[in-house]
Amino acid sequence: MDVSTLLTELFSRIPEVLHRAAGGLDAEGLAFRPDAEANSIAWLVWHAARVQDAQLADVAGLEQVWTSEGWVQTLGLPLDAGDTGYGHTSAQVAQVVAPAEDLLGYVDAVAAFAADYVGGLNHTELDRVVDRRWQPPVTLGVRLVSIVVDATEHAGQAAYLRGLVDRSRG
Repeated sequence: MDVSTLLTELFSRIPEVLHRAAGGLDAEGLAFRPDAEANSIAWLVWHAARVQDAQLADVAGLEQVWTSEGWVQTLGLPLDAGDTGYGHTSAQVAQVVAPAEDLLGYVDAVAAFAADYVGGLNHTELDRVVDRRWQPPVTLGVRLVSIVVDATEHAGQAAYLRGLVDRSRG
């Protein structure tokens, strides 16, 4: 298996989990939080997509899907256009409210962007330094691993919350 096929496979798993977590949920289910400080399913789905979008756009030198395809307007969240959710307070988490179809539309748009970008990579590009603020400097390969791990963790959290929602509804 070549590196682009491997990366495409890795990134393709994220939207599958996010769809299972949020698909078909109503506003109450998407807003479910096990306590006042926890993240909601809606926030976790949005954040998983936003972080992928922002970080992939950065390393690719392209505009984020969030703005280039108008998802910032479609979702209409009361947040700054550059916001990805890092460091959000409980009140900010509660502001991420949108229909499942729109959240998952954004997930799918980011997945298409990711597939297009990583599908064109070869192994030599993975050693390119993309962030010199760290020691050692971060390579593209390391950044891609970080993106997948972060998005997968959030997708798993959303899936767990979906299980709680489904069981509470019998």
